[in-house]
Amino acid sequence: MVADFAGWLTIFSLDPAATTLVTASVIDYIVGDPWGWPHPVRVMGWTIAIGTKVILHYCKTPLAQRIAGVLLAIGIIGGSGFVSWGLVYLALRVNYWLGFSLQCIMLASCFAGKSLRDAAIAVLSPLEAGNLQRARDALSLYVGRDTENLNEAEILRAVLETVAENSTDGVIAPLFYAAIGGLPLAMAYKAASTLDSTIGYKENPYTYLGWFSAKLEDVLTWLPCRYTVLSVAIFSGHPLRVWQICSRDAPQDPSPNSGWSECAFAAALQVQLGGINTYRGVAKHKPLLGNAIAPIKPETIKQALRLMQLCMFLLLAIAVALMGVGGWGLASVR
Repeated sequence: MVADFAGWLTIFSLDPAATTLVTASVIDYIVGDPWGWPHPVRVMGWTIAIGTKVILHYCKTPLAQRIAGVLLAIGIIGGSGFVSWGLVYLALRVNYWLGFSLQCIMLASCFAGKSLRDAAIAVLSPLEAGNLQRARDALSLYVGRDTENLNEAEILRAVLETVAENSTDGVIAPLFYAAIGGLPLAMAYKAASTLDSTIGYKENPYTYLGWFSAKLEDVLTWLPCRYTVLSVAIFSGHPLRVWQICSRDAPQDPSPNSGWSECAFAAALQVQLGGINTYRGVAKHKPLLGNAIAPIKPETIKQALRLMQLCMFLLLAIAVALMGVGGWGLASVR
């Protein structure tokens, strides 16, 4: 059966690695992550929460928390990659199609393309219907800022910032690492991203515990983010303008990645992101990114989603093409 499948793939010029990557991308595009279904990120989150509780209980000094934070990150990231590889390996020993299906489904769970689109539409739909409170409530499920007093323009800016930032770490970066190292590496990146979003804060009690996770995620996301900026600039039709604005504004953001990603979308769409956000009642100012040539409208969000999809499709095409030249990439468990 495996030989027959390999022969079928040859007819369509796709090897098993490329087929796995394409199938997982299609699953994410069509199905996404149904709400309430089991998801690897939830397991990662539970494990991180337990580890964090134990560390904060027993490690009281900054040095002890730093060391424990490094060990926690290595354990979660390495464990996520190894467990995902092991599950698929065992499934393949039982039945090829079982292993192939499990690998595709687990890899699809690393991508967040449809989830990001659904989240944006969940906010835009009530907003376009004139229900501001419902839009605020929907937005509160996806962002960390306070949403109860946001006006329409602030809601739209929050949605666009969410789409722009998560296009990199939720869509492009997992696909990038999946193309290089398959499911294990994609799952390892997802673990690093989850660590950053849960304990990668400068505030207590994560100041020392999460420093390594935050720095590691910055490093791992750096190259996929630059791909996002470059591809958004190209698809905007004005690559030089987008790059000039990003070079001017993005370095002002303390993050080496999210500022660049958000600025690229802002420049491409000729809007401005950043400004004052409120978190648990405390106002914080983010650098202004881009030029406020046009206001942010619901159609602007939809244009951003189309840009994100184009960036993903281009990266997928590049990965598949490279896999066809010398078998580059390890996108399937052998």
